[in-house]
Amino acid sequence: MTSLKKFVKIFRMITKENKEKAIALTQVSKNDVGSPQAQVSILTARIKEVTEHLKSNKHDFMARRGLMQMVGRRKKTSKNILNEKDFEAYKNCCF
Repeated sequence: MTSLKKFVKIFRMITKENKEKAIALTQVSKNDVGSPQAQVSILTARIKEVTEHLKSNKHDFMARRGLMQMVGRRKKTSKNILNEKDFEAYKNCCF
């Protein structure tokens, strides 16, 4: 398997069912899929899966870089959007 295929495989690890579960935990309304709370929960699910992958593949530096990017994106989203605008939503989502 080429490195590009491995890269694509890693970042598509989250299944549709897991994504729907993550969204359902933090949905604001029934049709909500893009709110900051939903984005943070999806990123958290993806981070958990990539972390599990890295436990068995310690030298997969592309996945490690992607993990760091996802952690930064989750931190930025949760800090800037949720914390400043709606602290109650931030507490429910992140604590």
